[in-house]
Amino acid sequence: MQRFAQGFYGYVFAVVVCLGMVGIFLLITPTGRSEHIPQVDYTIDLSNARRTASYQVWAPAAAPKGWIPTSSRMVPSKGTVTWRLGFATASRAHVMLAQSDEKPLAEFADRMAGIARSEGTQQVGEATWERRFRPDKKQRSLVRVLPDATIVVTGTADWPELTALAASLKPQPAA
Repeated sequence: MQRFAQGFYGYVFAVVVCLGMVGIFLLITPTGRSEHIPQVDYTIDLSNARRTASYQVWAPAAAPKGWIPTSSRMVPSKGTVTWRLGFATASRAHVMLAQSDEKPLAEFADRMAGIARSEGTQQVGEATWERRFRPDKKQRSLVRVLPDATIVVTGTADWPELTALAASLKPQPAA
């Protein structure tokens, strides 16, 4: 036994034993093979936004098929109300709906889109949305500035997915 505790061969033997134990541990440890995306219920934040906001709140009538709501945050601050709603799309890209009455409205849009430059407009239903693209982050945005609020649909999803979310938005009655 003393022979294994000394010299180079003892070191090699100890490393092999340790690697073998790690291999066995990895084989018997259960791992998830399926994708798990945490899902949130955003109805409480929607209700709070409808009750608190001084502007017309917009929300998806129904999320597009295969989309999962992953985050929702409604923040009343200094007389403004901002609501952000995040989704994982069917292609597993990310999209966020952000709306606020923060003044000036254009600055909120610039901050959410990550860029102030417009690439033109796009018709979604009966509404005209401004298209913006930030190439360094591959972030696409649709921006709609209303008289009393700004709505931004933004994320790493492609234009058709952003358009699908924008098209699903419906005005919500005040609570």
